[in-house]
Order: sequence, then C-alpha cells, then structure tokens
Amino acid sequence: MEGSPPVIDPGAVQNLVARWWWSYDEGHFDFLASHLTEDAHFVCRTDTGKTAWEEFVRADIRGRDAFMAWQTQHRLESPYPLRHHGTNLHVVEQRGDEATFACYILVMHIVNGQVSPLPGGIVNGAVRLVDGELCISELEVVLDTIDSDRFEDSRQLRR
Repeated sequence: MEGSPPVIDPGAVQNLVARWWWSYDEGHFDFLASHLTEDAHFVCRTDTGKTAWEEFVRADIRGRDAFMAWQTQHRLESPYPLRHHGTNLHVVEQRGDEATFACYILVMHIVNGQVSPLPGGIVNGAVRLVDGELCISELEVVLDTIDSDRFEDSRQLRR
C-alpha cells in the first residue's frame, strides 16, 4: 500500500544474521562493518557474570567503529575454526524501517579432533533499513553459564 512503512522480510533478517555469524567466524570484517548502522550498539555478557573469562566476553559498545574494533580484536584472539549458529531466529516486532529479532546461538570449535561446544546463549537484536540495505543496529549476546535445572526451579534465576 502506498505510503505504508516498509515491512522487513523475516527471511531477510534470518539471512543477515546467518551471514553475520559466518562472516565473523571467517574473519570477513569488511562485510561485518558494511552491515552495521553507524550508531550500532553491541552488548555481550554471561548470564552470571562470574566466569573466569568475563573480561574476554564483556562488552557494551556504541558506534560502528568501536563495535568493529571490539569484534575484530575478539575474533583475532579466538580459536579457529569457530562456528556460531543462530537458531530459531524470529522477528519479535516491526517498527517502520526497523525490526527486532531474537534467537539462540550455539557455538562450537574443535578440540583433539572432536567437536566441542562452547557456551551458547540468547541473542536479541534489531535491524534497520539504511538506504534500502538491511543493517544490524542492535546486537545483545547473553551467554549461558548457569547449570541447567528443572524449569520451575530456574524461573527465579531468569527474572
């Protein structure tokens, strides 16, 4: 309908996030930078804040350049091969030229010739159309470090 705000295709969001993780794993930093908004915001943390590697994963960064500086340094200090899988991605809300999304993330690498999982978690984010191109404007990664327990018993931890 003429005059209506654009609707962002959920498949395009899925494709962008999948390409983001693949490009991150392979060190394609130019792609990553070209698919961030200028004011992009990145947050990364664990759910407990109590791991031995908190400083390595903790970030709260605004702006494309700072976002990319952190992502680049973090990737260079991480193992290879490293595989991030964004799963169950869905669009949460559409707001004009922006959409929010949520998904799980599974991460694995190889140790002694065997696939070894790393903490996965939950990813929340937002994408925005910039000059007709879909770009990430928000990315929040919360890594799972709490031991799994019965759902009812874990509800207090998630509030």
